[in-house]
Amino acid sequence: MAANSNGTVRPAGATHDILLARWVRLLRRCQETSHPDPVPYGENLLARWAEPQRRYHTTEHLLAVLDHIEELAHHSADPDAVRLAAWFHDAVYHPERSENEERSARLAERALPEAGVGAARTVEASRLVRLTVTHDPAPGDADGEVLCDADLAVLAGSPQTYAAYAAAVRQEYGFVPHDAFREGRTAVLRQLLELPRLFRTPHGQEHWERTARYNLETELQLLSVS
Repeated sequence: MAANSNGTVRPAGATHDILLARWVRLLRRCQETSHPDPVPYGENLLARWAEPQRRYHTTEHLLAVLDHIEELAHHSADPDAVRLAAWFHDAVYHPERSENEERSARLAERALPEAGVGAARTVEASRLVRLTVTHDPAPGDADGEVLCDADLAVLAGSPQTYAAYAAAVRQEYGFVPHDAFREGRTAVLRQLLELPRLFRTPHGQEHWERTARYNLETELQLLSVS
């Protein structure tokens, strides 16, 4: 059984089926140069998102990001490019490596043209994947704002959802000793809290900013006494 971002529980396999159906619809809309079967591409991506080293960056995270993109799609210049970027943004993920986003972007650059996606949208989706290194879109980058806000929306979850997220992140870095993890995680949290805004879209600022900052501050306090 798998719990979604709202805390409800789905049977095992349901998330896979939901995501595959959404991928098929998305790729069919985006195919321009050729029309290969979307299913093998979707299955390859879903297998990547289900790798055993993942605890937070899973298919549940992918589904949550896609759902948040739907909330923000009206703000985007090319919502389907943002959706494609979401599918690839953590498609390559190894917690011990620092080049995951770059490798994920390169995967998009190889796979999307083969799957029939046009050059301009492939370039945009790959650019957006690389943007998730910093989550710092330039002013006026509407697509970047939507993807980054959707990816960071977990920070604005309920206390229970946020605690589960923080625990899953710690599990992904289980190979890191406690003191080293605490030091690194503390630096990440402080860096986020020092940003003038965590969220760039009007919706994110209105609905997620305050809760996200409260959650980050709470985790920072807990780390200081652990």
